[in-house]
Amino acid sequence: MPYFDAASSAPLHPVARQALHASLDEGWADPARLYREGRRARMLLDAAREAAAEVVGCRPDELAFTPSGTRAVHSGVAGALAGRRRAGRHLVVSAVEHSSVLHAAAAHEAEGGTVTEVAVDRAGRVDPGGYAAALREDTALACLQSANHEVGTEQPVGEVAEACRAAGVPLLVDAAQSLAWGRVGDGWSLLAASAHKWGGPSGVGLLVVRKGVRFAPQGPADERESGRAAGFENVPGIVAAAASLRAVRAEADAEAARLRELVERIRARVPRLVPDVEVVGDAVRRLPHLVTFSCLYVDGEALLHELDRAGFSVSSGSSCTSSTLTPSHVLRAMGVLSEGNVRVSLPPGTEGAEVDRFLEVLPDAVARVRERLGAPVSARPAAGEGEGGSLVVDALGRRCPIPVIELAKVFGDVPVGGTVTVLSDDEAARLDIPAWCEMRGQEYAGERPADRGAAYVVRRVS
Repeated sequence: MPYFDAASSAPLHPVARQALHASLDEGWADPARLYREGRRARMLLDAAREAAAEVVGCRPDELAFTPSGTRAVHSGVAGALAGRRRAGRHLVVSAVEHSSVLHAAAAHEAEGGTVTEVAVDRAGRVDPGGYAAALREDTALACLQSANHEVGTEQPVGEVAEACRAAGVPLLVDAAQSLAWGRVGDGWSLLAASAHKWGGPSGVGLLVVRKGVRFAPQGPADERESGRAAGFENVPGIVAAAASLRAVRAEADAEAARLRELVERIRARVPRLVPDVEVVGDAVRRLPHLVTFSCLYVDGEALLHELDRAGFSVSSGSSCTSSTLTPSHVLRAMGVLSEGNVRVSLPPGTEGAEVDRFLEVLPDAVARVRERLGAPVSARPAAGEGEGGSLVVDALGRRCPIPVIELAKVFGDVPVGGTVTVLSDDEAARLDIPAWCEMRGQEYAGERPADRGAAYVVRRVS
């Protein structure tokens, strides 16, 4: 069964498996002890730290291993903010950061700090000038991912790092998605990553704090990992993580070229095979193994189940797959369609035949979901005529993607210049109706409050 969700967690690399098995026998003891077994564990830990530091491009004493990438982010943000408290309590993040960064920002705000979110363009990329403009005299820390986890867009880390350096502000880079493919450019001050993203074992992250960066570890004091990650080190896991990081980086250039060609095949063929599809993310400055597209008139969760039954494991940022029924914050910030969202992230070793098979089953899977949802143009929704060539569609109480489906069904019934007003209390409609207009070349005339939810107005221009 093809596994196409490497951005969530990559399959365990063979080198990681070998290193893990070997170090289970040699690295089980406490590396802080001076007896033979402890010294052996310490040697393995130090060797892993040196290997990981070489790949990252930092000094070994700047790198600490953490219990996860999320813990690395939280520790990095909290420690850097505490270390620079005298400078101020302002934090800058991009609007498309991983949830671990945004959760850390929310915690900082709850404690009295201030946060600025920098907007992104429709491809999911920040503008370096806009990011620089967000920096203030009281900015203590800035955060920027190296590449986006949902759409694969690479961020201009080097340019943002230069702006941060000029402002005297440290930059924390979340490199979880990109570290397997190459080093992050120079200029950053802190870096976080997670082993399970590159084929290492889960439960191992790393946090790098450059020398000279003011950093005050938070929480009870602990002598391990320079005080930046409390608790007993998972030496076998760390050894496997470092070994697999070296292995994937040695293979990165050749594998990136091969996977980029397969992803380009998906990007080019999906819009031809499936009607009403939007491929999102930067077409050029992107990770080599990841592509995301959104299908109109499709329930994301239903589509994932269809693809799973066909033998393909993929992911989604669709609001339909969320327990809160709110759109992905990444897709919302980009202003793109959230319904029917599919993320395909290919693990190393993916064969072209597997991608071709995916492209064969996708059109029928989408068609089946659309048919079940009554997508255009067979049936008519509950609609009432308004004034001046307008229609009102009552989609209250109906969830993504139904409001957009109901809009599409009646849109051809209004004359050019006429409007369709969609009444909806679904949070995703605020994103998906403007995105529908963008895809269809129609005018989104805005929203206004309603007794329940909101009224979204679309004007027909062609």
